[in-house]
Amino acid sequence: MITISRTVEKIIEENSFIQEALSRGIINYAALAESIKPRIENEMKKQVKTSAIMMSLRRLTEKLERVFVKKPKFEKEADVFVKSDLFEITIKKSKKTFELIKQIYEIMDSHQDFMTTTQGPTQLTIIANKRNKKKILEILEKEHPFEEIDNLASIGTTIPTNAINEVGYFYIITRAFVWENIPIIELVSTLNELNLIIKENDVPKAFVILKETIRKNS
Repeated sequence: MITISRTVEKIIEENSFIQEALSRGIINYAALAESIKPRIENEMKKQVKTSAIMMSLRRLTEKLERVFVKKPKFEKEADVFVKSDLFEITIKKSKKTFELIKQIYEIMDSHQDFMTTTQGPTQLTIIANKRNKKKILEILEKEHPFEEIDNLASIGTTIPTNAINEVGYFYIITRAFVWENIPIIELVSTLNELNLIIKENDVPKAFVILKETIRKNS
């Protein structure tokens, strides 16, 4: 059965900024209820009272407060590091994929080169220095790439080990990038490092935004 509460929650889930505004108590319930009322009535196929929507919003706010009340803290000495002149290629996984990846790692300088691989159920994405692109493509010559993207960079920072037990570290960074209209191509992390793959011409603005985000949350 479709309820008002569930319909309201589904709509609010689509907008993280409204979620945060609700959790901080800086949004007008009546105005928000009126703005989403037409969609709720359309989905429920019946008329709904604004007061009922407001009640659902208040209940949802109580739930959101438990999520947003504790802000994650970065270490004050957290570095921001940039690797430029990268490219990305995505290929279809096959029986030979891991052998090919092994060959690619063998041509890399472990101290100087940047490389990361991410695999899904059917695809594998490689991000590496552009100076190694020719060699990598030679190794992958019989594979059929889905996409190649040039002129990328990685901008990253260190995150505390306890981030695995807390919420919000990735959110506050990606939120800041969204506010500044900086597209994130990929997000790659290890236990203590977070790297965002972005377009190279966005690096200057992204560097300032990331430094400021860490400063405000440390």
